[in-house]
Amino acid sequence: MTLKTSNRDPFNPAVPAGAYDELLGRVLPRAHAHRRWAPDDGALPALFVSHGAPPTLDDPEWLQALFDWSQSIPKPRAIVVVSAHWENAPVAITGADAGTPLYYDFGGFHPRYYTLQYRTPDASALAARITAMLPDSTAPHTHRERGLDHGAFIPLMAMYPAADVPVVQLSMPSLDPQALLALGERLRPLREEGVLVLGSGFMTHSFQVMRNPALAGHTAAFDEWATDALARNDIDALLDYRRKGPGAAVAHPTADHFVPLLLTLGASSSDGESLRTVIDGTRFGNSIRSLQAA
Repeated sequence: MTLKTSNRDPFNPAVPAGAYDELLGRVLPRAHAHRRWAPDDGALPALFVSHGAPPTLDDPEWLQALFDWSQSIPKPRAIVVVSAHWENAPVAITGADAGTPLYYDFGGFHPRYYTLQYRTPDASALAARITAMLPDSTAPHTHRERGLDHGAFIPLMAMYPAADVPVVQLSMPSLDPQALLALGERLRPLREEGVLVLGSGFMTHSFQVMRNPALAGHTAAFDEWATDALARNDIDALLDYRRKGPGAAVAHPTADHFVPLLLTLGASSSDGESLRTVIDGTRFGNSIRSLQAA
């Protein structure tokens, strides 16, 4: 789905999170009735989502696209997400207790965004399963009081608004693309168990472009290059995106929002042909391309 360009002021919404309130009023019955994954469904896909920030909750088109995406696949038994907003070495894991409070890792927005809730069920079984999958030398430390950050909860609030799927978040062990690819490969077997593996970043993430729209050619060139590399399954080029990606210095001045894409690619078994763009478009000069890989 290609979304129309939006020029809303992210800091002055008419009704903070009003579009999200409207979405809930329309889709909650469908969210509750969403068919759950069964073994006959086979492996769930691996996803890369450009997650946005609190203003996503004021964007009805983007919210609807996220919800429709989730409805196109069976409801997962559980979700593991790696977000651009948490780097910790070795790999760490969020609290898995039911209703662990969210981590509001953003500033400067309307107070309402700091009261939003997303109380998901107990995920201790998933946390234990992930711990068993990782090498003993990198057994994840559990941050029991740390809940999902906005790179996780913002898209999931739209995709699974009933909050009825257990979720844990893993930290990025580093910003090295190869490290995220390897972590994704470790998590790949979870897909056969009905667990959704989700990398959450942004296809381009440039505050420079937000301040100076004349630089949007850089983000557009990077998005086009990355899309082509993905179609060719050129993992080596994507790992070396800083040197090979046109406009990379503007599109990704830091690595944090790009490397979750490598997590998704590592978790997938895709040869490029089965990888597809689900959401396309721009917000504030940046690509919000989001992908699904078999």
